[in-house]
Amino acid sequence: MSSAFDKEALARLRRTLTGHVEGGNVPGMVSLVSHRGETHVDAFGTLAAGGDTPMQRDTLFRIASLTKPMTAVAAMMLIEECRMRPDDPIDPWLPELANRRVLKSIGAELDDTVPAQRPITVRDVLTYRMGFGSVMAPADTYPIQRAIREHRIGGDGPPKPKSAYPLDEWLRRLGTLPLMAQPGERWMYNTSGDVLGALVARVSGRPLGDFLRERLFEPLRMRDTAFHVPPEKLRRLPVCYFRKPGEDALAVFDDAPDSDWNAPPPFESGAGGLVSTIDDCFAFQQMMLGGGRLGSVRILSPASVALMTTDQLHASNRVGTDIFLGDYAGWGLGVAVDIRSREIFQTPGRFGWTGGLGTTAYTDPAKQAIGILLTQRMMDSPEPPRFFSDFWTLAYAAME
Repeated sequence: MSSAFDKEALARLRRTLTGHVEGGNVPGMVSLVSHRGETHVDAFGTLAAGGDTPMQRDTLFRIASLTKPMTAVAAMMLIEECRMRPDDPIDPWLPELANRRVLKSIGAELDDTVPAQRPITVRDVLTYRMGFGSVMAPADTYPIQRAIREHRIGGDGPPKPKSAYPLDEWLRRLGTLPLMAQPGERWMYNTSGDVLGALVARVSGRPLGDFLRERLFEPLRMRDTAFHVPPEKLRRLPVCYFRKPGEDALAVFDDAPDSDWNAPPPFESGAGGLVSTIDDCFAFQQMMLGGGRLGSVRILSPASVALMTTDQLHASNRVGTDIFLGDYAGWGLGVAVDIRSREIFQTPGRFGWTGGLGTTAYTDPAKQAIGILLTQRMMDSPEPPRFFSDFWTLAYAAME
């Protein structure tokens, strides 16, 4: 039987990732490449910079925005059960976000608004076109940025689960702020993921974490994926780092003993709150590659997965998205979708996303391929770090 990978190219991939660890770019990482059913998993480096505890296949990672596709799958389950419909207004479930007003411009004062032309719909939230999200400008450039920080609703920096408000209070605070665009008008990052998680909780009548565990994680045997790390698993949680502007040394963002993830959070963030392992993430990606099925377990229909992984953005929705999507990616339902090739690993139809704490996972149906790289070094900007692009380039170069 012929191999799905070129052995020399795989060795080159391992050497390059080892080089990033030895060069101090990241203390450690775990990688997975799978092509036509052949899978290779490797662990590099240590759980902490200068430490001696090695990365392992079962190391737990704060997967950040890799949470977003999982939350979208939960929402699609409820849509398949007709408990909500794509073009339903979200008002009955999230009345805090009814009767919206919209800023006249991004720089306007918070009371300089016009009425929303229509309610926010389920589809708007799934496609990240609800009209509210991260503002990619220097801090305090606009009044809405100051309000987001003061209201502590997230999206203006790295996650801090313990300091979040509970769901009802989070929604109340979000509901006091105007939208930045009309519903359906523009793609805006992040906040829709949290609103989608809140919507799943309200529609299902279950906390988001419970719904995900019962309907997604347990059926797929994703035993280590959750919104917090229990005490008996903390030894498997690496230190999470960031690089201070203008400095080469890594600084600690979150440590295991007093981690923000060591207890159930007040707010379960559907945009970025989960912790997981390489094998759990792989199970999720395999399910998506299988059209909603993994083995005998069916999570979604092929039709739902096809809709999720089809670009939903019109040209007018893409204004200001370049920093996240470039000119090569669109957005489906909770997941990015490549629409043209700029690199050898970008092929139309490939879907996935990256997490700001140093994680990336994509699935390529045309090549029957999956790649996942998990680290715990915060991204310096939405532009992927060099070890991400090297991983993807070499993974695709190794595929026969």
